[in-house]
Amino acid sequence: MLALSDCGEVTITATDQANASTEPQPDAAGKASLTDVLTITLGHATNDLYQSFLAPLLPVFIATMGLSKTQAGLLSLIRQLPSLLQPAMGHLADRLGLRGVLIVAPALTGAMVSLAAFAPNYRLLALLLFAGGVSSVAFHSVAPATAGELAESGSMGRAMGLWILGGELGFTVGPLLIAGVVDRFGLRATPWLMVLGILASALLYSRVKKLPHRSSSQAHSLPWRDALGQLRPAMVPLIGLAVTRAFALSGIASYLPTYLSESGASLLVSGASLTLYQSAASVGVVAGGWVSDRLDRRLVMLASSLGMPLLLTAFLLLKGAGQVLALVLMGLVAVAYDPVALAVVQETATQNRALATSLYLALTFLIRSIATVAVGAIADQIGLRGAYVISAVILLFGTPFLFLLPLGRHPPT
Repeated sequence: MLALSDCGEVTITATDQANASTEPQPDAAGKASLTDVLTITLGHATNDLYQSFLAPLLPVFIATMGLSKTQAGLLSLIRQLPSLLQPAMGHLADRLGLRGVLIVAPALTGAMVSLAAFAPNYRLLALLLFAGGVSSVAFHSVAPATAGELAESGSMGRAMGLWILGGELGFTVGPLLIAGVVDRFGLRATPWLMVLGILASALLYSRVKKLPHRSSSQAHSLPWRDALGQLRPAMVPLIGLAVTRAFALSGIASYLPTYLSESGASLLVSGASLTLYQSAASVGVVAGGWVSDRLDRRLVMLASSLGMPLLLTAFLLLKGAGQVLALVLMGLVAVAYDPVALAVVQETATQNRALATSLYLALTFLIRSIATVAVGAIADQIGLRGAYVISAVILLFGTPFLFLLPLGRHPPT
């Protein structure tokens, strides 16, 4: 600290000199924060890479274990059941810190899922998938809140965009990886894939170990009832938006190849269309968060909410290159909303980030799961084209919810 000498001169104590020499300069701190967020993004990509293994492996399990379609479907449900625990895990993360969970979760998820692919019977397979689901949910309860805390001032949208990008990359690469390994080396080689999770955890440890066990916001976290009360003004309209968006988003993600196949496209073209859509979404999710930091949160959400039904309609009406362009633009616009919504959640509940993000992610997951079934049921009655038209109309009903969000003109800095 500063001190006056007997002759009136200002002097600096040794403590201040030490602090000045050890404190990072603003530029260095910003670079360090971005590197930490990117490290968490890589951990997210690795964790979700393993979660994407089940769908490509289901035909193998059905053949080798003699499973019925019902038993195969139950495996997906068993893997997803731990998602119900996510809000409770988020609350624990706010109260206790749980930085260690962030570090070890990719390794645990990788170990459980890689061993599950090699499981000799159905019960052990289900148990390992459930355990992998628990570690994955634990990671999702801690990691996005940590990325939000590390975000530079005014860069929450970018941090959430990068976080979501990690999941998109994991689910894009994972099916190709597991299919290639099993096709070339067989199921016996799958345990070696856990090495990727171990490496991701080692990298997380190298970056996260320097962080305090509990952040300043966690040290002052609110009781869960108070936190929910603080979150309610933003959460109610966000859930309304989640419901109206879920039909279109789940309909595209689940039924796009089926729609194109029924329209006369080849299996290759139908499958490639979904990859094209997801690739565009990976760009849109980063761009949406970045733009919302610099312009206005509500503006990006409004552009996504109005652009999605227009582009979905164009996709249904056009053919050839025009349809491809509409699909790419739809991917860019549709998911640009997601990092902005996560940023709003974290900025609303700054003292309980993990609980807020966990609750929001769990609710949106549940809503989209129900919407997937609903879109399929509608398609059974009037066809997928009709289901998509109804989904586009439902999207428009979400627009009023945007104006109920407690947002200012510009995002907080």
